[in-house]
Amino acid sequence: MDKQTRLEGGQREFFALVKAAISANPFGPERTVIDVKISADSIADPGFHEVEKTVEAVNKRLDDLLQQGSWSYGDFEGEDRSLVEGAHLFVFFYSFRKKFDAFIQAQTAADEKSIKLDFASEAISFLQNRGFAPEEIRKAVETAYQFRRAFSFIRSNLIGRSRVMQKLRHDLWNSIFTHNIDLYRRYLWNRMEDFTTLILGETGSGKGSAASAIGHSGYIPFDLKKQRFSESFTKSLVTINLSQFPETLIESELFGHKKGAFTGAIQDHKGVFERCSPHGVILLDEIGEIAGPVQIKLLQILQERVFYPVGSRKKERFSGRVIAATNRPIEELRRGDRFRDDFYYRLCSDIIHVPSLRERIQEDPAELDDLLAVTVKRMVGEETPELVEMVRNVVVRELGEDYPWYGNVRELEQCVRRVLVKKTYEGDKPHSAPDLQSRLMAGIELGNLSVHELMSGYCRLLYERHGTYEEVARRTELDRRTVTKHIKDWRDSS
Repeated sequence: MDKQTRLEGGQREFFALVKAAISANPFGPERTVIDVKISADSIADPGFHEVEKTVEAVNKRLDDLLQQGSWSYGDFEGEDRSLVEGAHLFVFFYSFRKKFDAFIQAQTAADEKSIKLDFASEAISFLQNRGFAPEEIRKAVETAYQFRRAFSFIRSNLIGRSRVMQKLRHDLWNSIFTHNIDLYRRYLWNRMEDFTTLILGETGSGKGSAASAIGHSGYIPFDLKKQRFSESFTKSLVTINLSQFPETLIESELFGHKKGAFTGAIQDHKGVFERCSPHGVILLDEIGEIAGPVQIKLLQILQERVFYPVGSRKKERFSGRVIAATNRPIEELRRGDRFRDDFYYRLCSDIIHVPSLRERIQEDPAELDDLLAVTVKRMVGEETPELVEMVRNVVVRELGEDYPWYGNVRELEQCVRRVLVKKTYEGDKPHSAPDLQSRLMAGIELGNLSVHELMSGYCRLLYERHGTYEEVARRTELDRRTVTKHIKDWRDSS
């Protein structure tokens, strides 16, 4: 029997669907719709579709090609070759996905020591039998490992059924792989350091979890001979909270310094840019807190990929990726001249908004039940419906259904702890500037603030930010006595 070198019409349509499934964002609705079409599943609700049925259907079509004398994608030409290759990679990924999951857990336990991929020989043989060359096998293993890490970290770290959370997971996947995985695999798999992500959201809303999902899901090279990845993903994310350091020390923490560079520099110190691995990610948390001169130096790193430690003339190179996060609305930072425009435009390759807990619960009240269940399980180590019901009853009784959760998910976690200890939680009042700002913005949007309330709230916001009545008076062009009265009125009313 002569080998089949071209796909027939129906075959080409089928394998084109498989390619579309590979390229689709797994956190978007289109992926499940494609899976249902591939498996010809007649279920009414795509949400109940099992991916195993899709894999089975793809395997059957590949077996049909084998019966017709063709098996390796190398037997085909042009676009048909790409389609059959994609089908083999699809089956490879799903055949080994649970083993990749187990390996991710083992690597997590091993921490920063890169361990051997225990099923590497089996995976390599699987792809060799399907006609893949060594370099193609290496890339297939790297991609499958990266896909599985991204899916696992996004799904487990950012739960929630609300539309805003579905969108967040969708956006995070795109931040890692772009909107088209096929383009990513061909052109960008080792060039994502040029794409900076800016994460926005209120304090406690989960910006760190979003950054962690991106930071632990980057590309890591695989060594076929050693059968291990070049580094552990557990060391790929380096985080620095810029609000924790005085302005005089931020440059040293970012770029490092040499012994004797300034008073107190008694030895060399590596900053986060030097500590970050070539395939790693740096999270610059509270990016809105840095001054203009530091922004200029960060801009140089983002544009030229080089930096100089304090007190050194030796140029150092940075090869990783940068994620920045802030709890301040970006419009406020730019309007108040906190952000240089050139710095902002270099940061905003991708902007991701992390929704507040208020938004999530307002959109879908069942989100609160999901979060309580996950939080309790994390604290006690197992699913405990009895404790979840107890916490839920306290929340409803003492806070009500419309409690605004000023501290977002972070406050929810403390609420659960308080209830488990004391079986009570009275709630909180906003004290920080970002929460107060959210209240003011909500009042403006709803149109339910009086002029006096608006002025009092604005004065209080400025006072919390700058710390003196004199500075508030200067910025509002009011006298100090009036400013003091407005701030007191807001404190009393809140």
